[in-house]
Amino acid sequence: MRLLRRRPDQGLSPARLSYPEALEALESRGRFGIHLGLSRTRALLAELDHPERSFRGALIAGTNGKGSVLALTGAALRAAGYRIGETPKPHLVTYRERLQIDGEPVDPETFAKLTGEVLAVSDRVARRHGEPTEFELLTAMAFRWFAESGVDLAVVEVGLGGRLDATHAWDGGVAVVTNVSLDHMDRLGLTVEAIAREKAAIIMRGDLAVTGAWGSALGIIERRSRRVAAPLVVAPPAPLRGLDRDGIEVELGRLGRVRIGLRGRHQAANVAVADAALDALEAAGIARVDGEQRRAGYAAVSWPGRLELVEAAGREVLLDGAHNPAGAASLAQALDDMAPFLSPGRPTLVLAIMADKDVEGVSRALAGATYLAGARVIATAPAVERALPPEELAARWRAATGLSAEAIAEPAGALDAALSGGGGSGGSGGPVIVAGSLYLVGVARSLLLPDPRLEPDPPPLKREGAP
Repeated sequence: MRLLRRRPDQGLSPARLSYPEALEALESRGRFGIHLGLSRTRALLAELDHPERSFRGALIAGTNGKGSVLALTGAALRAAGYRIGETPKPHLVTYRERLQIDGEPVDPETFAKLTGEVLAVSDRVARRHGEPTEFELLTAMAFRWFAESGVDLAVVEVGLGGRLDATHAWDGGVAVVTNVSLDHMDRLGLTVEAIAREKAAIIMRGDLAVTGAWGSALGIIERRSRRVAAPLVVAPPAPLRGLDRDGIEVELGRLGRVRIGLRGRHQAANVAVADAALDALEAAGIARVDGEQRRAGYAAVSWPGRLELVEAAGREVLLDGAHNPAGAASLAQALDDMAPFLSPGRPTLVLAIMADKDVEGVSRALAGATYLAGARVIATAPAVERALPPEELAARWRAATGLSAEAIAEPAGALDAALSGGGGSGGSGGPVIVAGSLYLVGVARSLLLPDPRLEPDPPPLKREGAP
């Protein structure tokens, strides 16, 4: 495929790509892997005349909760009437989910146009800094689109770590670190303290900073904030006042008792961070969201694939990525909390885990749920190179937990078996929990909840970088 056209006296100009061609061009960058560093992204943005300088906002890092904080913050800002750019990640069904304005994903034509424009300058960047990666290109595309669209502000989620992540080429004025635990240890460090240093590095001189971290990680973040003279607000979890099938209620500072439209008691920590981030945006002169607007946003918020409860084939299906031990522990707690509100019957867990994740840690955390003590467990694998083969996953689940598991190779077959209640392990009839990988959640969601706005991308999909 020709991605660039050279005219005799005008250098490189963007090719007109179809959406499938744009996807192919981006996914071909998977061969360059993940290479942390800011030089390529900064060079891309310079070639594009620095679109990131035309808007301010919040950059969100952390081990878990980044997406929830982004969703909560964005929902409140939209309730206040702001036009906001957002970069949720990873995508579940289509790359277009990663570029959103006002909660709506970029359309295929605009995505293809942006891809062509960024690829048109990538060769010049590559000659000096090396080939930009897929994620670096997507980051530049998002910033260019936000600038062209005239957003009021942006809420941007860090991809991996913080210090060397492509999103850190932008400083919006507010830096948020949700929490820190062990994940991506091959790239970020072997200890919580080392990982915290990578994430805390997004706090820059002149920023206002917010964190929900605790323990040794909090100490690292506090030292970083002092070093760059960035005022820091530490936001402890909001006291939980109630929970039910569809969300939780918390006591949130001056707002009092507030309804949160996200499931799981861990959202009490995320909404506290989001609320503090909104305070910081106001103190920085970027955006103001009053109490009623915050209430409205928090109640209406949605975050697909994260403790998302849907119905399919007459069964309740709970979708949640839970791709590391901390996330799996949150899911386990949520299942025990929600048990009285779920339909009766033996639950089924459909599980996939990437080979480079802490398979035993995730397995043990999930098995800690009383609700799953007698569950049927089906191991499967989405069509991703990093996915652990189902037979191996089933064996490692059994070794780690002492509980039984079976293997079904294809996610569609695993879901069908779970929903029908068939198979050698006997019927169930209770809820189906899909967990362990957002790749798997994306496949399940596309099968169970087809959305004409978000047609699944044609294969090959998702070669790098997501849980």
